[in-house]
Amino acid sequence: MAQLTHLTGTIVAGDNVEYGECWIVDGRLTFARPDRQPDRTVHGWVLPGLVDVHCHVGLGPEGATSREEAMAHALADRASGVLLIRDAGAPRDTSWLSEHSDMPRLIRAGRHLARPKRYLRNFGRELDDVNELPQAMAEEARRGDGWVKLVADWIDRSLGADADLTPLWPREALMDGIAAAHEAGARVTAHVFSHEAIDDLLDAGIDNIEHGTGMTADHMAEAARRGIPVTPTLLQVARFDDIAAQAGTKFPRYARRMTRLHARRHEQVAQLHDAGVPFLMGSDAGGTISHGSLPAELAEVVRAGVPAGEVVAAASWRARDFLNAQGIAEGAPADVVVYDSDPRHDIAVVSSPTLIMLRGREVSATVERKLPSAAQ
Repeated sequence: MAQLTHLTGTIVAGDNVEYGECWIVDGRLTFARPDRQPDRTVHGWVLPGLVDVHCHVGLGPEGATSREEAMAHALADRASGVLLIRDAGAPRDTSWLSEHSDMPRLIRAGRHLARPKRYLRNFGRELDDVNELPQAMAEEARRGDGWVKLVADWIDRSLGADADLTPLWPREALMDGIAAAHEAGARVTAHVFSHEAIDDLLDAGIDNIEHGTGMTADHMAEAARRGIPVTPTLLQVARFDDIAAQAGTKFPRYARRMTRLHARRHEQVAQLHDAGVPFLMGSDAGGTISHGSLPAELAEVVRAGVPAGEVVAAASWRARDFLNAQGIAEGAPADVVVYDSDPRHDIAVVSSPTLIMLRGREVSATVERKLPSAAQ
């Protein structure tokens, strides 16, 4: 007989939706009291498993990793309480991770779509002809799990000392590309640092903005009006000073811009929040950021002035709603994280879960490097 777990305390199912207890029966949540006594009772603050919406499983500094390394990435994320990942671009197909029941649930966005020499080497699918974008977006939509990842801007080194962040795609190609992805049943998220690329993205119907460091007050107002969420990725933006230093005197214009974006990163996030722009939370792990870093990212967003309760909601039930993934509800899979105090009042609590349950099974809050078992 499967173990029966009784969860008590504060069961946070959503904004202003809380319960005093629930049970885990055969891997699923129920609010109906079972006929038998529980095998164990766990008390605390119970939240839907955390969601990292900007994560790159299977991506290393040089591009695609081995399967074993990809599994280690997912395990590190799981140990932080992340039980659902939207993989925001990866150079390899990681759909095989769904065969393993002890891996976080994964929603894939396929490969980053970029142009030659206009993104990180070996990271994305590079298109020689901008007119190929609509077809490529439709193809990536079919390969992914309802998402396509677009690189909207990057430094153009061909301009020499005048090099700076500039858009990768003409407006018409972008409009047609996002329309093609939508027609294929996928939503589109875009990497964008600059303000120059934002207008065309908004006009084309973008569904999510990654980073958003260059968004103006008008951009924020429009994103808020349309409910387009922004993923701040402050851990990544914190690296902009180093990027500027590397650019040095060779690309001074670009270096100055990255320095400015770095200096006002917290102010930018506070302005996004004050403008009413919805947030999603993502670590940008993979490549340069370590997996399992979502709690540190959440702490940075709180440091920027966003209330902890808003940050926790964005990283849990609101993200699940946005991704059409189940949270805490009758009959839902028991993907929950338990804390000994309320992380909505102290974001540091997120770093120390007392219990993590994935598909109704307790999993470790420490990083394991063993190969996971196959799904049952």
